[in-house]
Amino acid sequence: MKIGFIGAGKVGTSLGKYFSTHQVTVTGFYSRTEASAKEAAKFTNTNFYPNRKQLIADSDVIFLTVTDSAIAPVWESIKHESIQGKIFCHCSGSLSSGIFSDIRHLGAYGYSIHPLYAISSKTESYKDLAHALFTLEGDSAYLQKMRTFMEGFGNDVQIISTESKALYHAAAVFASNHMVALAYIATNLFQQCGFSSEHALQAIAPLMEGNLAHILADGPVASLTGPVERNDIATIQRHLECLPAQYQAVYRELTKILVDIGSQRHPNADYTDIQQL
Repeated sequence: MKIGFIGAGKVGTSLGKYFSTHQVTVTGFYSRTEASAKEAAKFTNTNFYPNRKQLIADSDVIFLTVTDSAIAPVWESIKHESIQGKIFCHCSGSLSSGIFSDIRHLGAYGYSIHPLYAISSKTESYKDLAHALFTLEGDSAYLQKMRTFMEGFGNDVQIISTESKALYHAAAVFASNHMVALAYIATNLFQQCGFSSEHALQAIAPLMEGNLAHILADGPVASLTGPVERNDIATIQRHLECLPAQYQAVYRELTKILVDIGSQRHPNADYTDIQQL
């Protein structure tokens, strides 16, 4: 299986390097920015393509590792090339393979393959992809073949439906980006209490690390502690009274979710007063 990349950013370069280190034939890179394609080709010890038509001709599988907003325009610009029998993939977390409009009518096959990992570096992130779960969805014709291909690197691969792609990505955002937002709120509030920004981060580190370890080991229900778990409405009221206005709504909505979790952990507990806050 020969793989080519249209787009030479962090994702394309990282996947290209990851594949090539596992003895997969990577044909090379094409990018609208020639310098980035040359850089990716050099880093992966593959080829720079000055035009994408030749890259498509030389490759069995073509990854469109461009920004989400560019996937559809790039596809529309190449779908009338000679693509019969080719497999096209993109790596968007939120977009499905449905973005490859008319692909089966054109004799090709479309997939989305998304690493559940924050790729932040062109030259370093590939080293950690071995630990990433990949989600896969797309045409049934080669779905199992693509799964076997990815599992061949030792990665966990989860097939999802086209319809669930956006929901899957929303779940990933909760686990990743929203955690950043919560850390931002916590450190901001600590600073209002007189902590320096550095000391605030040091303060939340054991809390966040300990909770994450507990959640990963035992699940979220068993990991719940704090005022909701012990049905301490007085503490929750004090929190709402002192919180800046912009954080009160977030606190209330998260508390409602914690009540749901608490009800699972303590089925006989009465959380009515908290629910009415």
